[in-house]
Amino acid sequence: MGTLFAFIVLASVTNASPVSAVKAVSPVSQPVFLAVPKPPEGLTLYNTNGEVVARCGKKDDSFANCKMEPGVTLDDLMNAWVHAYQDMQK
Repeated sequence: MGTLFAFIVLASVTNASPVSAVKAVSPVSQPVFLAVPKPPEGLTLYNTNGEVVARCGKKDDSFANCKMEPGVTLDDLMNAWVHAYQDMQK
């Protein structure tokens, strides 16, 4: 048995045959979701360019504590509300 092993090793080294070390790969199963996705905690309003205009918190079934982003005008905020309302109607 030792002679056969020595012959195989010698043959693979001298002929440079494509004998390579095989690495054991264990299949790792991971869950689809690492955490259960939560529904949004509030509302974020965007303008037509996709920029954030305001963020509102959610309290019961209404939105509260809305804060406008810096550099946003009241006109931008009202337009974002109108577009959000129109998108919900579709």
